[in-house]
Amino acid sequence: MDRPGADGNPSGSARLPSPGPETPTRAGAPARTPPPTGHEPGRTSRLARARGRTTTGLRAVRHRTENPVKDNARPAGPAQPTAVAAAPALTSAIPNTGPAAGGNNVILTGSGFTGITAVRFGANPALGYTVNSSTQITAVAPAGTGAVAVTVTAPGGTSNAVTYTYAVVPVLTSVSPSGGPASGGTTVVLTGTDLGGATAVRFGSTAATSFTVNSSTQITAVAPAGTGAVPVTVTTPGGTSNAVTYTYTVVPVLTSVSPSQGPASGGTTVVLTGTDLGGATAVSFGSTAATSFTVNSSTQITAVAPAGSGAVPVTVTTPGGTTGPVYFFYLNVPFLISVSPSGGPASGGTTVVLTGTDLSGATAVRFGSTAATSFTVNSPTQITAVAPAGTGAVPVTVTTPGGTSNSVIYTYVGTPVLSLLSPAQGPTDAGSGVTLSGTGLTTTTAVHFGAASAAFTVLSDTAIAALAPAGTPGPVPVNVTTPGGTSNSLTYTRLAPPVI
Repeated sequence: MDRPGADGNPSGSARLPSPGPETPTRAGAPARTPPPTGHEPGRTSRLARARGRTTTGLRAVRHRTENPVKDNARPAGPAQPTAVAAAPALTSAIPNTGPAAGGNNVILTGSGFTGITAVRFGANPALGYTVNSSTQITAVAPAGTGAVAVTVTAPGGTSNAVTYTYAVVPVLTSVSPSGGPASGGTTVVLTGTDLGGATAVRFGSTAATSFTVNSSTQITAVAPAGTGAVPVTVTTPGGTSNAVTYTYTVVPVLTSVSPSQGPASGGTTVVLTGTDLGGATAVSFGSTAATSFTVNSSTQITAVAPAGSGAVPVTVTTPGGTTGPVYFFYLNVPFLISVSPSGGPASGGTTVVLTGTDLSGATAVRFGSTAATSFTVNSPTQITAVAPAGTGAVPVTVTTPGGTSNSVIYTYVGTPVLSLLSPAQGPTDAGSGVTLSGTGLTTTTAVHFGAASAAFTVLSDTAIAALAPAGTPGPVPVNVTTPGGTSNSLTYTRLAPPVI
């Protein structure tokens, strides 16, 4: 049996306090004292010891055992504040630029993306948006221009703004060079407007091997491999540009060079023949550029050889690449030592022998300004030529692909003329002295009495002293021979000795 407590209740039960006296708060309206809400040290300690329960538990029991009818009449405690949703916050828009036409996806990142009711690009609503999570939205940009503020609206309000820029569509005006080899690798310069921020450069459907945006008006790109004519375009956040044409060209081929040799001093005009030579940008003789060149057609180029020596490879470079070589030979200038005989008649026809060096490949032999009647190259050191008609002393030269030689002198001699024999008669024995007078006698090479040669001495251009050879009695013709020819004849009469 439980032992009663001091208040008459059994010690094992907790006694709930009775309500306090009702006190009027207004006329005719009793009010009861509110139940205790604070901590009652004495009673709680006793009840806890009696029941072995926590203070909180006792307080809960007390609340349940209050008069249920009167509980509803108790005044409510202070009003609790209603939770208010925070406004969303934006941290980024990726990409933060796009075409003025809109239509591109933009990823918005931030927080508080719950119950989103609007996404705006400036004053324009997004064409559409999807809330991926409380921190991410995918929106479709509307059309627009310039830089605009992007915001997100939720029940908690409108976010801060992040900037989105509408970019202008790029425009291309040129590509230089406008062609290159099919193997690619050509560095080209693209010129235009609004090229900044380029994300792609394409040659046809193929991406450039690499590219660098130099400025908003210029891009340097490396062409990929390709064939034929292709459109080159640039893509930026503003869109894809118009196209400029780049042409992949075939590697040129050289088949011949004519003439294939020339002087070391250069200046030889040669004709190069081959295929795909159109658009040639360089003609080289070894490592030296041609003095000049002209592209006659896709199969022919005329070029002027620079100075050089030996055998050199000749090549042609076009946007399609560089040809294989054909060879051009630089030759030494020929050199003449002598011409023999050194003179001949004005009527020409004298066969002469020219001696010298580097005479091979001679293309001309000239006596003054007149070509030899004919000539034969016997060896690199000798040419036989036939003198043309001429007068006076003239320079003889030889021309080869190596150039034109120095000159040796050939003298055209007038035909000698005899005017007097003194005496005009003599014995049949040899040894009689005869003076021959005339003109053009300086270069006399022979004096004849009939068929017999006479010993002679040239006294001057007008006189020769001769010794008449032996012969039979009677008249014989006397003449002289010079490089200019054989003179007229005068009669010399041999007289028989008297008979005793």
